[in-house]
Amino acid sequence: MLEDRTLAGSAPAPWPAAYPPGYAVVDVETTGLARDDRIISAAVYRLDARGEIEDHWYTLVNPERDPGPVWIHGLTSEVLEGAPVFADIADEFAARLEGRVLVAHNAVFDWQMIAREYARARREAPVRRRLCTIALSKALELPLPNHKLESLAAHFGVVQQHAHHALDDARVLAEAFRPSLRAAAERGIRLPLLECRPLTEWSDRPVPRQQAGGYGGHRRSSWRPSRKRPACPYPNPGRYEEGKRLKQGMRVAFSGDTSVDRELLEDRATEAGLHVATSLSRLTSLLVTNDPDSGTTKVLKARQYGTPMVDEAAFGQLLQDVEPADGA
Repeated sequence: MLEDRTLAGSAPAPWPAAYPPGYAVVDVETTGLARDDRIISAAVYRLDARGEIEDHWYTLVNPERDPGPVWIHGLTSEVLEGAPVFADIADEFAARLEGRVLVAHNAVFDWQMIAREYARARREAPVRRRLCTIALSKALELPLPNHKLESLAAHFGVVQQHAHHALDDARVLAEAFRPSLRAAAERGIRLPLLECRPLTEWSDRPVPRQQAGGYGGHRRSSWRPSRKRPACPYPNPGRYEEGKRLKQGMRVAFSGDTSVDRELLEDRATEAGLHVATSLSRLTSLLVTNDPDSGTTKVLKARQYGTPMVDEAAFGQLLQDVEPADGA
């Protein structure tokens, strides 16, 4: 742990000048994982440049729809009925994110959910960079059995009191992030900061009643990132082999509907060091599809080329342990 003190007469370790001036450790609970799901609670712990807690904030949010998996987050429709809608808390939320790096466990998910809520409110979230504590723990080579928040907390001796409660999850992460940040500073590790691309071209379109579960008033929302993803920096190591790990640089394509927003899946793949391909060729390492018997162009080409295929759930498991590229 980095401290402002001398060791055996040595000078204090300098704090990296490139590190951000402040952080917003965030956790959101949601109605689900898909593009139409909503935030139902949010918490923010603001930290200074060295990870010390400045203050914290928590709110319930009325999603104006079914709350989803109550058995996970414990927030029923009755509890959420009197809560403010997102537009009512957007200013306060923004004030706590402004000028800070968003820190979260699996940060791309929290960022996407927040960005969509602001897009629905015809606004833009004031977040320019994010840091995923999973990526930071990998950079630190922490001896964790998996990448769950509870494992990170246990490593640093942080006691989790109420899992899947936004305020407690944010507290736990803030307390685990502080020693992680100081360890990174002590070793001069470059923080895994990523750009947060705002969502643009928001639109609503009706969903046929049979697709909306009989709720004729439900509407599907759409958006797209304002910029293209950066090129994958790793060479393609070849095709994925069943039973083995994915490897950075592998070309991954997606086909058909996914329960998790496609942009979110693609962002997760990119952050893991994979090359997200928009089409399928003989060089494609893996096709992710929930319907391998469909007649889509990508599935037909995959069968023609012998490209391996896995479903969304299996791909999610593979993303948790991607092998580094040679020399990475």
